[in-house]
Order: sequence, then structure tokens, then C-alpha cells
Amino acid sequence: MSPPKLKAEAYISITGLRLKRFWHLVKFYKLAAPAVEQAKAAPGNLFTDVTTRGGVHHTLTVWETEDAMRAYLYSGAHMAAIQEFSKIATGKTFGYMSKDIPIWDDVQKMWAERAKEYTPN
Repeated sequence: MSPPKLKAEAYISITGLRLKRFWHLVKFYKLAAPAVEQAKAAPGNLFTDVTTRGGVHHTLTVWETEDAMRAYLYSGAHMAAIQEFSKIATGKTFGYMSKDIPIWDDVQKMWAERAKEYTPN
């Protein structure tokens, strides 16, 4: 999916999760699929895409504001996924403001170089 052009600066959120064991894949998809659908329908969401590269399950979401992303983050299916996260995966996240949505090669590079370990509360 090719990212749309943005008319104004938006909050870009990049995540990458690595499963602890290969058998966690089924549980991961049962949690991830509803969370992705929730993101697509969430207020303030401008773009959502996912991919798996090098064994890392990535999401790229674009939000009108960081507050809109945070409202999604701790609600619904995504909150349910967060509650199970530490049992099945490790992950890193990175977010920033931009007028440009990055392509996947750039997303993967930024994630590897700038993302911070995610530890749910």
C-alpha cells in the first residue's frame, strides 16, 4: 500500500515486535488483527499499514495528533493486546512529527536505529 500525501504535519508511529517463540504466532495474530482494525477506524487515524521483515512484525500508523494516537493506544483491542504483549513478544517503538509518511525501507531503518524498547506498565 502506498502512503497518501499529508496536507499538514502529523504524528508518525512505528512499532516492531519480535515473537519470543514461533508458537506465539497464532496468539499474536489473534491479538494484532483486531488492534489493526481498531486503528484504521480510530478517530484521528490517517493511515495504517503492517508488514513483517526480518522476523519483526511492524506497524506504521499516522495520526492527526499524538493525543489521538494515545487515545487509541490504551483502549479496546489494542489495550487487550498490550496486556498480553510481554508474554509473547519483545518490541520497540518510535514516534515523531512529520509532513511525510515514510516508505517501509525507511521505516525499518528508523526503527532499528532510533526505536526504544517498549515495556508495558
